[in-house]
Amino acid sequence: MYAIVEIAGQQFKVAKDQKVFVHRLQTEEGENVSFDNVLLIEDGGNVTVGAPAINGAQVGAKVLRHLKGDKVIVFKKKRRKGYRVKNGHRQYLTELVIESITASGVKKEAKAKTAAPKAEKAAPAKKATASKAKKGDDLKKIEGIGPKIAGTLNDAGIVTFADLAKAKSENLAEIIKDIRGHHVTDTWPAQAQLAADGKWDELKIWQDELDGGKA
Repeated sequence: MYAIVEIAGQQFKVAKDQKVFVHRLQTEEGENVSFDNVLLIEDGGNVTVGAPAINGAQVGAKVLRHLKGDKVIVFKKKRRKGYRVKNGHRQYLTELVIESITASGVKKEAKAKTAAPKAEKAAPAKKATASKAKKGDDLKKIEGIGPKIAGTLNDAGIVTFADLAKAKSENLAEIIKDIRGHHVTDTWPAQAQLAADGKWDELKIWQDELDGGKA
């Protein structure tokens, strides 16, 4: 039995007891975590495909450790301009072990098709809305966050204002420490909470008083 599941913006083919490395999750080591965006399940030759996800299906895992990947060297050069920039990057990762694959949603879907065909037509629209929400928010709207920092946060699994609001400022500083420059992360979670709540006017007034994210 195996499943195709989306974890932190990436798709993985997983089976029970398999270890996988994913973008850094905001979960402590040793804790259990579950993922419900299961796209496909194979069980004894029977394949079930979601639209886009399988209703009720879930993959359970345990966080083994947080670590950094191998260093990648990025070298940029412009001919006859004297421009040379060399940077190193190590991706923040989380190692998981897959503990369970639950396909209970497969039976629920089959029952729904028989009992309420009209309700089934409305379900894909709801799933599409949830899928769209998972694409993430524009974190550059937070004072102090530029394109490079936003990309690094996305790689670490922080893709929405809600994700950023839950993060601790010291953890954010650790995630972006390899990016050149002095970055103050103290107000980012609070700014993100206002953005997540849709309080843009209040956020704009506060941002006018900030300097690079610092109060």
